[in-house]
Amino acid sequence: MAWLILVLSGVLEAVWASALSRTEGFTRLTPTVVFFIALVLSMLGLGIAMRTLPPGTSYAVWVGIGAALTVAYAMATGAESASVAKVLLIAGIVACIAGLKVLS
Repeated sequence: MAWLILVLSGVLEAVWASALSRTEGFTRLTPTVVFFIALVLSMLGLGIAMRTLPPGTSYAVWVGIGAALTVAYAMATGAESASVAKVLLIAGIVACIAGLKVLS
């Protein structure tokens, strides 16, 4: 169950990171509300997962999922350019996350 919560928290990290870029300095209401809700839920989930999972592994997985999804979303929406190299590097992050799960 802790792994599921950790993965969902990583997804929420990508949500708040993406929303943050749309707040325009916290001047836009909807992205600002989405940012704060996703931030709080993401941190709560990370904290809950860390009750049973090692902190280093938890943090690495949380950041990796958030970073990979944030970049993937930015490329999918055209906010960031896509390239084969970027896709391969993101796949490497995902592979490392899977490796941490397998090793724990």
